[in-house]
Amino acid sequence: MNSDPTADHDLEVFFDGGCPLCRREIGLLQKWDRRRKIRFTDIDAPGFRAEDLGKSHEEFMSKIYGRLRNGTWIQGVEVFRRMYGAVGFGWIVAVTRWPGISHLMDAGYRVFAQNRLRLTGRCHGDACKLQCNSSLDPNAQGQRAMTPPRTHT
Repeated sequence: MNSDPTADHDLEVFFDGGCPLCRREIGLLQKWDRRRKIRFTDIDAPGFRAEDLGKSHEEFMSKIYGRLRNGTWIQGVEVFRRMYGAVGFGWIVAVTRWPGISHLMDAGYRVFAQNRLRLTGRCHGDACKLQCNSSLDPNAQGQRAMTPPRTHT
């Protein structure tokens, strides 16, 4: 593996290729990324090892992560802002930074990230609710960090 995987890209995005909604959005972004500013890394791919990046698979499943060229990690809505900005939608990104809208975007993404497995038909019930905080404490009240088994076809 390259010692600096983001050297040729402004942003590396870690997405769940097992998620139909994620695949659809990433597919669009890959088409729009004509200048190849983004490296797309599928955390559901057989060879992906979260531990090599200093994170757990559960962390990567809990929300979208990105890594900037300088090695700085970003997460959540900021990853989407950077992706859409990189493909030429900076004017839309600017609106998502406005007070009020920014808070709504962050809150909406947290709700989606916590429930995306159930919402995309990959599991059912509260047992699949993902935590979206950085502690990923499996004993947290009312939440349980859980990753469905990987399936590769």
